[in-house]
Amino acid sequence: MIIDIHMHTVPTTGVTRDTGDTFATPEELLAIMDRVGIDRAVLLPMVSPEGTHRQTPTEEVLEIAARWPRFIPFCNIDPRLNMNTPQTDLRRLLEYYIASGCVGLGEITANLPWDDPRVQNLFAACQACHLPVTFHIGPQEGGCYGLVDQAGLPGLERALQSFPELIFLGHSQPFWAEMGPDYGEAGRNGYPQGPISAGGRLPQLFARYSNLYGDLSAGSGYNAISRDPQFGYRFLAEYQDRLLFGTDICAPSNDTPLIRHLRAALEGGLMSDEVFQKVTWRNAAALLRL
Repeated sequence: MIIDIHMHTVPTTGVTRDTGDTFATPEELLAIMDRVGIDRAVLLPMVSPEGTHRQTPTEEVLEIAARWPRFIPFCNIDPRLNMNTPQTDLRRLLEYYIASGCVGLGEITANLPWDDPRVQNLFAACQACHLPVTFHIGPQEGGCYGLVDQAGLPGLERALQSFPELIFLGHSQPFWAEMGPDYGEAGRNGYPQGPISAGGRLPQLFARYSNLYGDLSAGSGYNAISRDPQFGYRFLAEYQDRLLFGTDICAPSNDTPLIRHLRAALEGGLMSDEVFQKVTWRNAAALLRL
């Protein structure tokens, strides 16, 4: 069993992105899943204009999951929805989506500060509804997407403190770059290379806050545990109950190196079968109550 915690799709390809490719359709995702051995996958709606050139609302994700039950639906809400105020009753919307089958929220890509009252309103609603949230971090306001945080992730830490019952699934380059202290300004929104020295902010946050989980998808998650393999194996073992496999497949041409890395570690005796199973499916099944 392999469960992917992070995928996106669109019902039809439509307009291309700036890179010239398109998001994968459900049929294309299923073909990739069959090829690499992924049994089920979480679908994350895309609802904020910063995160993509087109949107996939929760309703479309629910329709796709109903047609292809291998997909697990998350809902998503832009914090600025419905009059752009922190007084919006988002819990009412979340309860509707939960009743429709959604088991989490994300990926949050709105380019707003973590402490923005509208973001806090969304977190409060998710905590009240017991929905884990997947977030993307942006390094600055404007010119990118994701919740804005500074080096060292002080905004994330305040959220972890303010919402102790809310599970935060960390994702993106500025999140995983914090595995070590030596990524440099250019590496913060990229893929730092080389050995990881002690003192990284992310290991500190994982040690302090049990409501912080790791979404290992995309190049950022893979890079975090593979750039220094020995460090990565220790991190996977230490936080084996809070790390989840994912791919973040967006285009049909995307590669899936993380599953090869994890399987090679298992076969080479560098990872126990227990850790492998937790990271690749057991943690997701428990978190999402599958």
